[in-house]
Amino acid sequence: MGKIAFVFPGQGSQVVGMGQSLAEKHPNVKAIFENADKKLNVDLSKLIFAGPQEELTLTYNAQPALLTTSIAVLEYFREFGIQADYVAGHSLGEYTALVAAGALTFEEGVYLVRKRGEFMESAVPNGEGTMAAVLGLDRDRLAEVTNSVTEEGFPVQLANLNCPGQIVISGTTKGVELAGAKAKEAGAKRVLPLVVSGPFHSSLMKPAAGQLKEELDQMDMKDANIPVIANVTAEPISAASEIKEKLIEQLYSPVLWEDSVAKMLELGVDTFIEIGPGKVLSGLVKKISKNTKTYSVSDEESALAVIEALKEENQ
Repeated sequence: MGKIAFVFPGQGSQVVGMGQSLAEKHPNVKAIFENADKKLNVDLSKLIFAGPQEELTLTYNAQPALLTTSIAVLEYFREFGIQADYVAGHSLGEYTALVAAGALTFEEGVYLVRKRGEFMESAVPNGEGTMAAVLGLDRDRLAEVTNSVTEEGFPVQLANLNCPGQIVISGTTKGVELAGAKAKEAGAKRVLPLVVSGPFHSSLMKPAAGQLKEELDQMDMKDANIPVIANVTAEPISAASEIKEKLIEQLYSPVLWEDSVAKMLELGVDTFIEIGPGKVLSGLVKKISKNTKTYSVSDEESALAVIEALKEENQ
């Protein structure tokens, strides 16, 4: 029997109504949404269940909304007794993974990502920074492109290394535009501008990292009871001090998702269960390795289907 990893989605997976059917049927799931409302002193669950989508998509709403929904789904899924050997999350999802691994309480996690979203929103004036997905160019070649544009005085860097041939770049609006054009000249198949409110995971996020550090310094972070694969290093970590350090670096460093999945495969993981809305990470895992079993759990129906499939595998 191979090992199991739980993976948690990042910003972009939010959708109005996520988690609602579970919350309506299961009091312990509903309690998670209620705790989020209480901790943040806003009606977050109403925004999650009823929208509007535009408001839900704002960074400082999307981040706590996704963490809350993913942890609510996990709360239900855990009743079936499936244990993870490793956890990981994409950007914001790393905080969900830390809550799942016991390094942060749910209340600390939801508060932190609300703050993180606010800091990220305010780090760079609107319109001055952006991100774009570059398809069909390898990371070394793309790094040469972004380095040369940065040297010209328009900061841009690799932000999300998602899977082979899919890399997101981030930086000043001009930098991303120039790097996109140069990437196409260098052989990229497509460059897709992303609808984001800022240049996440770029050096322009350093002011936000300073603010995040102040918040983290007041937190009673615990050691994780399940190893967490860090976005920044793609290595397992569990010591509280190291977790804090990596969360601060994560704001302005690339998310090494492809490397993180490769690391989990190397550690013996053959089953990836995405917990929370959407199937973005399951799709990326499949592109990174064909020989894995990937599942997504977002509601009761998908949870029961996954339990059934895991049972059959073990027979």
